[in-house]
Amino acid sequence: MIQEAQQALKQYFGYDEFREGQANIIEYILDGKNTVGIMPTGGGKSICYQIPALMLDGVTLVISPLISLMKDQVDSLIHQGIKATYINSTLSNSEVETRMEEISLGEYKLVYIAPERLESYGFLRFLNTLPIPLVAVDEAHCLSQWGHDFRPSYLGISKAVDQLQSKPTILALTATATPEVQADILHHLHIPEQYKVLTGFQRTNLFFQVVKGEDRKRWVAKYVQKNEQHSGIIYCATRKEVENLYVYLEKKGYSVGKYHGGLSDTLRQEQQEEFLNDSITIMIATNAFGMGINKSNVRYVIHYQIPKNMEGYYQEAGRAGRDGVDSECILLFSPQDIQTQRYIIDQNIVNQELHENEMQKLRDMIDFVHTEACLQNYILAYFGEHVDAACGHCSNCLDERESEDVTKEAQMVLSCMMRMNERFGTSLISGVLTGSKGKKILEWGFDRLTTYGLMKDQSQKEVGLFIDYLISEGVIQVEGGSFPVLKVSSKGKEVLMGDRTVARKVQPTVSAIIPQEDELFQALRTLRKSIADSEGVPPFVIFSDKALQDMCVKRPKTSQEFLHVSGVGESKLNRYGEIFIKEISAFLNEFPDHQVEIQKPASIQKANHSDTPSYLISYALFKDQKGIKEISKERGMSTATIENHIIRTYQEGILDDWSILFTEAEETLIEEAVSKVGPAPLKPIKEELPKEISYFQIKGYLVKNGQG
Repeated sequence: MIQEAQQALKQYFGYDEFREGQANIIEYILDGKNTVGIMPTGGGKSICYQIPALMLDGVTLVISPLISLMKDQVDSLIHQGIKATYINSTLSNSEVETRMEEISLGEYKLVYIAPERLESYGFLRFLNTLPIPLVAVDEAHCLSQWGHDFRPSYLGISKAVDQLQSKPTILALTATATPEVQADILHHLHIPEQYKVLTGFQRTNLFFQVVKGEDRKRWVAKYVQKNEQHSGIIYCATRKEVENLYVYLEKKGYSVGKYHGGLSDTLRQEQQEEFLNDSITIMIATNAFGMGINKSNVRYVIHYQIPKNMEGYYQEAGRAGRDGVDSECILLFSPQDIQTQRYIIDQNIVNQELHENEMQKLRDMIDFVHTEACLQNYILAYFGEHVDAACGHCSNCLDERESEDVTKEAQMVLSCMMRMNERFGTSLISGVLTGSKGKKILEWGFDRLTTYGLMKDQSQKEVGLFIDYLISEGVIQVEGGSFPVLKVSSKGKEVLMGDRTVARKVQPTVSAIIPQEDELFQALRTLRKSIADSEGVPPFVIFSDKALQDMCVKRPKTSQEFLHVSGVGESKLNRYGEIFIKEISAFLNEFPDHQVEIQKPASIQKANHSDTPSYLISYALFKDQKGIKEISKERGMSTATIENHIIRTYQEGILDDWSILFTEAEETLIEEAVSKVGPAPLKPIKEELPKEISYFQIKGYLVKNGQG
């Protein structure tokens, strides 16, 4: 059976082998076992029911939550030579009747419907006249109230399927499900645990980055300018932010669209179609631009504000790189975003238990922003999957700077919390630590605490961000809903007692840049767009970016060679093989010396070892008498990283002129400070010195004297 399934995979979809988990799921389905498949976005979930649909007698019913997804799926299937249709609210009554008649005559192998249609007795009666061997439930997490997209109509699916006389097998599919949601899916759809196929949530082609402390509008404008030819989605938390950013980028002349619940159905549909067809390069949207955006060549997804939960974030971020090509997922963070999301949760969730659940999900998202561990691994751990090795290509993994010991500062925060009886939140605690004269602080007498003003050299915002970091590290735990209270955790008590240290890096603001593709790829992309426009379908339905890149590498000259291109089956060979082979041949005749270079994003290139160590590149620039800030800007790294690079050259004896770092008088001052407070940590030394003497100089002195 699996051999027959592999033949169908090659014939219709152009792939030689199944991806991880697909063969197992298909085998269970063909054996009549109710099954759940949990696979990452872009992991090939659709294949898991499309292949069985071709092999089983009758028509497969696919339950899908969004009408936009149905149309995309059906368009793609038709182009692959598979007969499919959909029935939804976009059709007139006469169109629905016509399609139902065609379904009765056996003209389709797959029919897509929304879950609400199963609530119609008349439609169920119609379904009972059909041979239905399989019901596929897409986005199955929608049936769990603990999921991020709970849809009550999903709860009626099991009952409706039980009424079908053909007794179909059920296949449930989702990309984002915590262990709790997985259990709900198994329970509601009566699927035994042994038929759960979990392939893992990791997307190795995605680069994750968190950016803090930036002017978001300017950052986005600069980013889209550098990636102007690539498709991207920018998610905003509110309709107002969508409109503001849309106007801002449109005035700058970018090809931009917008999508949110305040627009008319017609305008939303137009904007979505233009984005799918590559007529619009950038889509700015709320999460209303939701599940099932089946556009494979999205090269980046930017979250303009922090999302309210990890499930939503990972699903939205996962719309990048569905074709397997390296892509970027960037989250822009500002502390006020948290209040926006809390307000949205307060307005929409009235059930107390669900409200607390949503608040916990938001706190998990805040921890993600502040963690300095591997971002990919944080996401995987959230979904119950644990990986030993770091991904090696997220912004945290690529941060080359050394950690600074902040145990003393952590103890200040924890001590202050204890003296305030662990009854308050971040705002009041940071106010006390920075010596604020706020009304509540004075009324409660917190200005008389010994911890009052202990961190007055920092702003309240800086201390608040530090507290968020301590929460992400598990040193502080959060209790309560809309007005969270901070408590010292068991790990925090160890820090207070001096049994555990805390280290922290300053968050980098390096922007990774996706380079432009080569000329052959552009020529093929232009041809793809022309064909798509003439056929009235999105370009990715013709071929994915990955398929075009494979053509650039393989440069097929014959039909047989073209069949070996990733994603090319017999149907697409017959439809498009000749015209693409001619285009490749014509291009190579004009540019016979052309060498294709499919580059990774610059951010991912950083993860690969270059011939020259990074610190020596910084040293070469320093030797050319460039300043630390100038090198930092040129290399896209923080000043702290560059300083550490230069210190390393001193450590290795490459650089030995200490007068570059400090004068004799400055060296004497540092020596006195070190004698007084000891060589570590650095902050007490800094506090003993004039402001103009930097940490960089202190580190240099310690290295020179064998103490660093």
